[in-house]
Amino acid sequence: MTQTQTVSVPVTKAAAAQAQSEAASRWRVADVAALYELPFNDLIFRAQQVHREHFDANAVQLSTLLSIKTGGCEEDCAYCPQSSHHDTGLDASKLMEVDAVLAAARNAKANGATRFCMGAAWRNPKDRHLEPIKDMIRGVKAMGLETCVTLGMLEEHQAKALADAGLDYYNHNLDTSPEFYGQIITTRTYQDRLDTLDRVRNVGLKVCSGGIVGMGETRRQRAGLLVQLA
Repeated sequence: MTQTQTVSVPVTKAAAAQAQSEAASRWRVADVAALYELPFNDLIFRAQQVHREHFDANAVQLSTLLSIKTGGCEEDCAYCPQSSHHDTGLDASKLMEVDAVLAAARNAKANGATRFCMGAAWRNPKDRHLEPIKDMIRGVKAMGLETCVTLGMLEEHQAKALADAGLDYYNHNLDTSPEFYGQIITTRTYQDRLDTLDRVRNVGLKVCSGGIVGMGETRRQRAGLLVQLA
């Protein structure tokens, strides 16, 4: 016979109030869908208000993205020419040499970039792949640039290794809403993506994430993506 024991933990009024506040602040699909009904100028006005609350009103950050390993990806993302499942005429390349990446980063900085992102077309990196990438991160950081990488799915020890090397941001996109996801990719689950984002946060890295619109999804499904990102 299996016995289950329940332990009651006292909840303070402050903790309960915080939980209630967090629940109330969560976006719902209906909330996001309502934004679509706003007149365009009203939407622009509200977007500018949010921008000014959090950022310099008249400045943007310039980031440069470099593909450090192109093509040959095992995933079957319907939109991506780097997938090995699609005949797009794109030849797969090996991981770039560290010196070549650092030269590109120096050029990006000279052209005004303050963040340098390095992307590799992998389903998930092997541990041996991380050694040169950690050298890239250290080298880019030494130039005074923010660092970002996007390498596919990560295990927690891999995320920690990148954090220890000085990485600032990890990019891992959700692509679309949970409801439309199966129309876009079948080689990994939506939960796989969420799990990677959790691992990245757990080691103290900042998250960069987004999605794509215009792939056949409905407005409500676009709203579902925004709810996930929120």
